[in-house]
Amino acid sequence: MGHQGKIVYRRALGNRSLVPKKLPMTEDTIFDIASLTKVVATTTAVMQLVEQGKIRLEDLVGKYWPEFEANGKQEITVRELLTHYSGLPPDLELKPEWSGYETAMKMIVAAAPVDPPGTRFIYSDVNFETLGELVRRVSGQPLDVYCSEHIFKPLGMKDTRFKPPRALRPRIAPTEYQYGTSGKMLWGEVHDPTAYNMGGVSGNAGLFSTAADLAVFAQMLLDGGSSHGVRILSPLAIEKMTTAQNPWNQLALRGLGWDIDSSFSSNRGDLFPIGSYGHTGFTGTSIWIDPVSQTYVIFLSNRVHPDGKGDVVSLRARVANVVAAALDAVQGREILARPSPLTGFAEIANSYRTRGARNGQVETGIDVLEAEGFAPLVGLRVGLITNPTGRDRQGRRTVDLLFRAPGVKLKAIFGPEHGFDGTRAEGAVGSTRDPATGLPVYSLYGETPRPTDTMLEGLDALVVDIQDVGVRFYTYTTTLAYAMEAAAKKGLRVFVLDRPNPINGLSVEGPMLDRDLTSFVGYFPMPIRHGMTVGELAEMFNAENKMGVKLVVIKMRGWERADWFDETGLTWVDPSPNLRNLTEAILYPGVAMAEGANVSVGRGTDTPFELVGAPWIDGRELAAYLNKRQIQGVRFLPIEFSPRSGPFAGVKCRGVSLIVLNRLALDSPALGLEIVAALYKFYPHDFEIEKTLPLIGSRRVVEGIKQGRDPRTIVLHGFEDLDEFRRIRTKYLLYR
Repeated sequence: MGHQGKIVYRRALGNRSLVPKKLPMTEDTIFDIASLTKVVATTTAVMQLVEQGKIRLEDLVGKYWPEFEANGKQEITVRELLTHYSGLPPDLELKPEWSGYETAMKMIVAAAPVDPPGTRFIYSDVNFETLGELVRRVSGQPLDVYCSEHIFKPLGMKDTRFKPPRALRPRIAPTEYQYGTSGKMLWGEVHDPTAYNMGGVSGNAGLFSTAADLAVFAQMLLDGGSSHGVRILSPLAIEKMTTAQNPWNQLALRGLGWDIDSSFSSNRGDLFPIGSYGHTGFTGTSIWIDPVSQTYVIFLSNRVHPDGKGDVVSLRARVANVVAAALDAVQGREILARPSPLTGFAEIANSYRTRGARNGQVETGIDVLEAEGFAPLVGLRVGLITNPTGRDRQGRRTVDLLFRAPGVKLKAIFGPEHGFDGTRAEGAVGSTRDPATGLPVYSLYGETPRPTDTMLEGLDALVVDIQDVGVRFYTYTTTLAYAMEAAAKKGLRVFVLDRPNPINGLSVEGPMLDRDLTSFVGYFPMPIRHGMTVGELAEMFNAENKMGVKLVVIKMRGWERADWFDETGLTWVDPSPNLRNLTEAILYPGVAMAEGANVSVGRGTDTPFELVGAPWIDGRELAAYLNKRQIQGVRFLPIEFSPRSGPFAGVKCRGVSLIVLNRLALDSPALGLEIVAALYKFYPHDFEIEKTLPLIGSRRVVEGIKQGRDPRTIVLHGFEDLDEFRRIRTKYLLYR
């Protein structure tokens, strides 16, 4: 254990070997450090070549190894190899038996990705076997020779090397029998079978070292890349290696080579914060380094000796906890002052439980307006755009509250799609009167989607109180925007009584709407999940489209951006007849993408938007394929159903039922693209994919699906557009 530039604890415990005879562990024992090879040797070598301008992280691997591009690997970058987001399989097959470095390289060329690059974390030895070959090709030296000359010798790491000579065997900790007890004991030969077949030198394994040598290496990293006047790496290279470099929407947090917070980072323990980094080795080795407190923990064991059954996972974590707890108060304050969070997703996901849902008590805009005695509306003649979702916490209709409010003159009511009473599942809605107040109810989903001059005659202001569902193609926000445009022309004020985004105000996901595809189901160029409230959308529409409307948003109290609707303490009221619960609202941004085409999404059943089907679909085939895609947060079950309405009313449909497993992990628009792509893949002559364009909103996306591109790749390449929208969106956010 090292701290503040000094080794503060060094102990050898237990035995180095049990067979063929028991030998005690010593402080100078040499270990097969297994996958620590990835960071100590291969990553360091690659980053040196990056510093020299010989390799660039964003370069395609094929630039340095043209044959590598075969079998669908042409889009893999150096960065994706280093972060384990290349999509390559975990390792090369060992059967049938093979040997030789060149054979391994041919197998890598023949390998195909199991996922598109950048879409899923797969810890893969093939990534680093490939990187080892890149070092050879770019530097002109085999990996072992390069690392010896440019890393180990300059640092004085005298016991660190690939293929240690037999003379060092007395100091080497043996691992296990190679082929059961009948095989030889691996003692000074690499334990990893692929590296063994490659001759002992590979980018993923093969390095042998001692605690003392690894302490020199760890201190070099903490000292900004230098040791005793010898510079190995630049401080900026170390910063890049040891901070998150994975795709922004992926949950496993990885640096370049180094682990930060993933399913493999148990050796961090429970106390070292995110921002520290490390790595483990299969043989029972690990390093963990905290740059703020200037502390490292090196744990070396040969836990696989003699039969591969040893386990040190818990022990390594407990050792890390003891070290972290020993840091004094000053260092603790320094750690807590860092901008990064103290806990990451993988740490929580691997723990025995997750944080419980928040039990909020949100007051919506109508509650706040009521508490203010309706003061902003006093003296005004108003029209109200609403439906059954317009109600206060006590369940009283906003219509009735405004009708009886002192000094407020409610003159007219306007209803959006599905009508003022919210009962019309499909089709145009006619104008009527409200029986309770006798006020006229003008339909904005009938002959005209916009308030006419006649409807607005005699009004001073429009009030909007309606529950949106947080999705670009849900028409209530278009109705809001059209009403704002009409109000601006007449010089009327607009008051928006804000309500929560029921599927949270953080998630911004899905294809961006092409600017020339704006319509009633897509008023503004934004992604399918915009992560905004109705009030925030009104602010954005007004400013970005230069409406010039006199807008007032009555903000909520107590709402947090991370809240889902079930965390607000509010009563669920169906926003429309086919959105009957929060689960359906969560699935809606994805499943609804397909409904413009000739499929049923469960309208006319008891579970709309939890189903996708058609008479020409094979439900078992579709469910098996979608489950194999390992879409985060959802599973698929084959099902048969007969909808009472929609394109196949009364007809038996076969398809899938969607089961939400984890709403935090589910990217629902990405789910929608997976469904659309699967339908087009299996049923290209039946599925009318062109009809999905108005809701998907992106020609690039639809064409990509038709060309057979993987949906995850399509989503990944839309990040730049999302980033631009996020920059715009930030200006109009009203809540933390």
